[in-house]
Amino acid sequence: MTLKKCNTGFILLFSLVVISYGQNQNTSISEKTIKDSEKNLNSQWNGKRAAYLGDSMTQKPGDGSNVYWEYLNTLLGIEPFVYGISGHQWNDIYDQAVKLKNEQSTDIDAVFIFAGTNDYNNSVPLGKFFIETTKQTNHDGQNVIRKYRSRIYNDSTFCGRINKVMAYLKNQYPKQQVIILTPLHRGFAKFSERNIQPEENYCNGQGLYLEDYVNSLKEAALNWAVPIIDLYSMSGLYPLSDSHAIYFRDRETDRLHLNSEGNYRLAKTIQYQLLTIPSTFVGDQ
Repeated sequence: MTLKKCNTGFILLFSLVVISYGQNQNTSISEKTIKDSEKNLNSQWNGKRAAYLGDSMTQKPGDGSNVYWEYLNTLLGIEPFVYGISGHQWNDIYDQAVKLKNEQSTDIDAVFIFAGTNDYNNSVPLGKFFIETTKQTNHDGQNVIRKYRSRIYNDSTFCGRINKVMAYLKNQYPKQQVIILTPLHRGFAKFSERNIQPEENYCNGQGLYLEDYVNSLKEAALNWAVPIIDLYSMSGLYPLSDSHAIYFRDRETDRLHLNSEGNYRLAKTIQYQLLTIPSTFVGDQ
């Protein structure tokens, strides 16, 4: 009898410790309840097929917590095809785009690209979108020499990677909507003794800050005539503030990845931006 009481007490104590640990870590794996009043199932996005390219912010996590594209499926009725892989940078996005084309052909309505934070963290040089030379052209019947710019395509710079991806998508999906999502703000993250990522107030190995990469993505959207959803500013998610730790996986060791609550807020931001742009140019809206 005494032994049974001890075991019961131990189990109760252990359970309380586990519950307390989970609360302290801010890990949320339960799905956020979506009210019918939040849904826009009569919009241009209902029933559309969308591919999601990206990194760990897009890949379904192992803990089962809900991701933004799952909420978008509920909120807008968008059918997701997910290609995001943890750790991927913009050079990997090209491979994801090729895989998308091989698997779905052109049977897709929109392509979302949510990447860039790992390029910053891995100190990828920014580079330039264009190289400028001079070239002869005809202007009003006269041959003149003008400055001329050509796009740079490579895997070694952030801008070169973006150009490579966008050129491929523009060629393969001329009637589909292509949308760039900027990275979120970054808080401190420690995944192991050899994988420690400082928060965004530290520059990377190139002496660049995260907003330098965000601004390059904004420039890319202008250059390639695609919509951009600036989650860096519009999401309101700010992991450097302790009050916002509720949106991230772990207030002490992972203010980089969102929990279900954070993904819900992210999805709501994207939802209202999507209502302002066409869902596709393939057939009827």
